[in-house]
Amino acid sequence: MSPKMSRREFLQHALAGTGIAVAVTMTPLGYRVFSAADAAAGEFVPSVWLTIAPNETVTVMVAKSEMGQGVSTSLPMLVADELEANWGSVRFVFAPADDKFRDPVWGTQATGGSTSIRHLYEPLRLAGAAAREMLIAAAAREWKVPAEECLAANGVVRHKRKLKSFSFGQLTSMVAGIAPPAKPKLKTPQEFRLIGKEIPRLDVPEKVSGAAIFGMDVKVPGMLVAAVAHPPLIGAHPASYSSAAALKIKGVRQIIKLPKGVAVCADSLPAARGGVDVLKIKWEGGDPKLDNASLDARFAKALNESGIKAKETGDPATAFNAAAKKLEATFSLPYLAHATMEPMNCTAHITAERCEVWAPTQNQTGVKAMAEKISGLPADKVLVNTTYLGGGFGRRFETDVVEEALLLAKATGKPVKVIWAREDDFRNDFYRPMNLSRVAASLDSQGKITGWQHKVVCPSIFARVFPDTMKNGVDQAAVEGVANLDYDVPNLSVNYVRIDTPVPVGFWRSVGSSHNAFVVETMMDELAYLAGVDPVEFRLSHLGGNPNAYAVVKTASMRAGWGKPLPSGKGRGFAFHRSFDTNVAMVAEVAVDRKSGRVKVSRVVCAVDCGPVVNPEIVRSQIEGAVCFGLSAALKERVEIAAGGVVSGNFSNYDLLRMNEAPRIEVHLVKGQDKPGGIGEPGVPPIAPAVANAVFAAIGARFRELPLSPKAILKALKKT
Repeated sequence: MSPKMSRREFLQHALAGTGIAVAVTMTPLGYRVFSAADAAAGEFVPSVWLTIAPNETVTVMVAKSEMGQGVSTSLPMLVADELEANWGSVRFVFAPADDKFRDPVWGTQATGGSTSIRHLYEPLRLAGAAAREMLIAAAAREWKVPAEECLAANGVVRHKRKLKSFSFGQLTSMVAGIAPPAKPKLKTPQEFRLIGKEIPRLDVPEKVSGAAIFGMDVKVPGMLVAAVAHPPLIGAHPASYSSAAALKIKGVRQIIKLPKGVAVCADSLPAARGGVDVLKIKWEGGDPKLDNASLDARFAKALNESGIKAKETGDPATAFNAAAKKLEATFSLPYLAHATMEPMNCTAHITAERCEVWAPTQNQTGVKAMAEKISGLPADKVLVNTTYLGGGFGRRFETDVVEEALLLAKATGKPVKVIWAREDDFRNDFYRPMNLSRVAASLDSQGKITGWQHKVVCPSIFARVFPDTMKNGVDQAAVEGVANLDYDVPNLSVNYVRIDTPVPVGFWRSVGSSHNAFVVETMMDELAYLAGVDPVEFRLSHLGGNPNAYAVVKTASMRAGWGKPLPSGKGRGFAFHRSFDTNVAMVAEVAVDRKSGRVKVSRVVCAVDCGPVVNPEIVRSQIEGAVCFGLSAALKERVEIAAGGVVSGNFSNYDLLRMNEAPRIEVHLVKGQDKPGGIGEPGVPPIAPAVANAVFAAIGARFRELPLSPKAILKALKKT
């Protein structure tokens, strides 16, 4: 659903009496509800909006980006349930980039960190509850009865005893002067009518029909299409180029040099791409000696540095020296690309009076800030329209393609749509960081962990994106899942070694947990083997103080038939990880072909405790997608770097999991924690260690490096 109403237009409609506007914002004292009249006075910064029109339509402003995770349904469900709306009348509109829609916790308008439900669960419900009470108050005033004698249900307010009723649409003309309640009463879970139900998604019909607007679908009158030549070496920039041949191509209008490339603006994408191919650019900068081998050497050297203490409890070194049994291991994970299905793109138009951007973005606040900077226009003259996203995974939090579109729009004076080729994206990504970790753990004579020393060598994402979050120089994402280790370990130390390389890094679905879950859960399996204890029982024995984690571990193992024998060449592996306030346990069943080295994952059983569930089907879909996403990385993915640049240029040499390789996935929702947890990312971290542990069960070979490619499997088989 593409944005068709600006915030200002929305407010004008609300104040003109064509509907009800309700907003909620977070203050230092908690959540506060505001009316449209308050909005006109400019006394607040709302983050959530809803409107009720005379035609009965309830429109929810969704301030998050829809990239398949279902927020365009789950967020309106929160509003509609408390409002007691008729679900058939509920619609959604993507909120424009505006301070009024900032996340109440983050203070920014962006989608990431699996925060949509976690941060908006209460504010959105409050917005719906406040509107419901205002409607009831309006009806009660009209009927001259106490509000307690009226109730709202399914889009209608009724008197409990008299045969009187008003629809929500009818009441929109009667609410004038009704003050919003300071503390609207929220429903109890037993009163939920929509929350917790498998409500059909609102975005599916227009996606199926082709009416949905993704970034690639945006069309603006007079629009030019731009292709950009990017440097072959990381960190290089254009020194010179020849535009003569490109300008001879029919449809090519302008050649423009950018800070990191050269753009060809044309009437069509084929013309623009053709122009790029004949620019004869000379590049300068970069390091032609940069490759995977040199990076491996730099990380290995950094592993011997002491680093910065991220966590220290007790004396793990002494525990290690006095241990009955001990284990040291080094784990390596590669740089990974995001590989979004929709190519990177953005459309922008800048005039003397207005700047407008159409972007499939996860970072509306960042896009607007960049648009204000490049256009030189004030905030109220800049409009950012969020389209559907054809995959995000953290990649579309970045604003590099937005910057190019804005610079070209400013230079040409026309609307410009920038479209990157697939090779552009693979070779100019902000990659998941490479990671090298060393763990030294000790066991007592009863097989309990006495100490855990963990060193992480990893580039920092937060140092570039959110430098203010770096506590004592530690990137919190790099040590997540380790510094807050889920298992009972009396002596724990975590050291972080920041390593800066020319390879740009950024957020990748589940961020540091995608590294650390593999390291921790593979190590836990090895320690269980060393202790002579079943891997599931070993984990349970170290989760005594965490009943919610204990429950998902038990559920996943029981549902998977843990302990039941499998044929030769097959194995089960277990993993558990808590991330983004959600507990996930997984059992993977695999078969290993000893001739080809191919690992076939046939079944994955997941137990998930994400707290209150808004829409069970959306939760299951997110876990299923996360399993496939993480499985692709576990079995196949690795960014190859040679001669200073990324040589992984397309799906031909950066293979992804195919549909016929997807396993059967079972998702079991466990009721445990009271507060909502995230769901978009927590399903990614456990799958890689679950598979690696299953491969060990199948062939007796341990793997401390990803991906589990056929080459790696065959190499290991030769040693067994």
